[in-house]
Amino acid sequence: QVQLAESGGGLVQAGGSLRLSCAASGRTFSSYTMGWFRQAPGKEREFVAAIRRNTFSTYYADSVKGRFTISRDNTKNTVYLQMNSLKSEDTAVYYCAARSGSLYDTPGAYDYWGQGTQVTVSS
Repeated sequence: QVQLAESGGGLVQAGGSLRLSCAASGRTFSSYTMGWFRQAPGKEREFVAAIRRNTFSTYYADSVKGRFTISRDNTKNTVYLQMNSLKSEDTAVYYCAARSGSLYDTPGAYDYWGQGTQVTVSS
């Protein structure tokens, strides 16, 4: 089992940047594929990015491709989401999630979730 805790959210102007972090407990972090999702008010939770457990290959939603970068540091049990060129439509609660398997963009495929961190982009 793994516990996840996001940090780094906040208020930023359009065009700005934020870096989210997700710290994981446990000694098996390297065995999990990690993902970032987001949920805006009144909308379903949607996939943002994922990074595979062993190859570190990545996968992005089209809406963030070229602006967001997911990375991980297995020595620190942490996954990051660098967000650049932020837009008002990026405003949401951002969640990190973990699964024992390959890259996947469906929330139901993930086994463990953090509590989320709010990102607000002002225009």
